[in-house]
Amino acid sequence: MNISSPNASPLYRTVHNGPTDVWNDSCSPRELEYAIGNGAVGATTNPSIVLAVLRKEFEAWKGRLQQLVVENPAATEDVIAWKLIEEMGIRGAEMLLPVFERERHLKGRLSMQTNPVNYMDFSQLVEQAVHFDGLAPNIQVKIPATAAGVVAIEEATRRGVNINATVSFTLPQATAVAEAVERGLDRRAKEGHDVSGMRPVCTLMIGRLDDWLKVVAKREGITITPGHLDWGGVAVFKKAYGVFKARGYRARLLAAAYRHHMHWSELIGGDVVLTIPYEWQVLFNKSDIEVKPRINDPVDPVIVGELYRKFSEFRRAYDEDGLSVPEFDRYGATVRTLRSFIEAYRELTAVVRDSMLPPP
Repeated sequence: MNISSPNASPLYRTVHNGPTDVWNDSCSPRELEYAIGNGAVGATTNPSIVLAVLRKEFEAWKGRLQQLVVENPAATEDVIAWKLIEEMGIRGAEMLLPVFERERHLKGRLSMQTNPVNYMDFSQLVEQAVHFDGLAPNIQVKIPATAAGVVAIEEATRRGVNINATVSFTLPQATAVAEAVERGLDRRAKEGHDVSGMRPVCTLMIGRLDDWLKVVAKREGITITPGHLDWGGVAVFKKAYGVFKARGYRARLLAAAYRHHMHWSELIGGDVVLTIPYEWQVLFNKSDIEVKPRINDPVDPVIVGELYRKFSEFRRAYDEDGLSVPEFDRYGATVRTLRSFIEAYRELTAVVRDSMLPPP
């Protein structure tokens, strides 16, 4: 596709007219094919995404799932579930391999998420991260930005794993991740390894931060100007971007959890990653929104001021000292997201169980 052509999609122009990368927020082969065709240079997955893909494309995976059960007669449903997750991830990584080779290993990775139930277990997170890293040359590993996760991020980075910090919503989490990555890269370099090809990223789930603020507004009866709650995640992301650039952190920021077009349009032009679900990609590509750099356009200070004044949860996300590392695990958006990921994982194992023990 020629980017000068009027037929070039908005997402294609986003990628090819600046430093911004687009990833597909799914490991679905059909959705990933569409994304790559529109300029995507990566993809990601998590328990919720794997469950959604399995439900939407069950006929395509049913036979393989049954084979896995036959091939592993003594395996538990958890073991089979992880084998299935890994095969989905490997398939996605294979689809991205041409991008990985074309971009000299700097792009074209598939992110796989560590088991969400281990969010408090440093050793389990590291062990699984190293395992995932060995599945394909272009695997990135998602580790939660919890207290244990930050420690695991440093150690996994030291071991050569390209990490993607997830379950992250706040500036304090983003800076803690970035510092952990710096320590890990420095330790790896001191051990004699080349780190120039490593491309760690730190996610900010901006839509889930907005979701949390809306829950707080309803719970506490907070009246706010219509539309202002849709800017919370964008405001935190833009502030974090400024901090990352000023300090020269080697981790790139990644925006996830899309709820509206500003989660894309307001971040265009940044040296960042935008992980966009297929459905939102289709909407954005049909839109007439102008593709132009907006990352350095500040959020209206009136909006930021109202959010800051009325929501302590926004202040905790927006101020660099708003949360201590031990408080990461109890931040509302973290709790809600961990619960949803763990529930999705349990539902996934239930689907596997039905293949192992069909309903009577």
